[in-house]
Amino acid sequence: MSRRLDDIAGRLLLRLAVVLHRTVAGRDAAERLQARRNRALRAAYRRGVPVEELAARMRLTPSWIRQVLNGKKPAVEEAA
Repeated sequence: MSRRLDDIAGRLLLRLAVVLHRTVAGRDAAERLQARRNRALRAAYRRGVPVEELAARMRLTPSWIRQVLNGKKPAVEEAA
């Protein structure tokens, strides 16, 4: 019985690894995650969160945040 549970647990862990790999690995996945993050930033700004607070919480520069809010794609991630 223990061997069967180990087999089931191993297969579930493999599925989890596959899902994680497909969602966070690769250039396309990274671009999707950044696009989702940028949409969330724009939504927060539309709901009244100031640029300075967005920059502080994201640990990015205010100029970088402004570029995202204006729909531009910043060349490099800037740390504040």
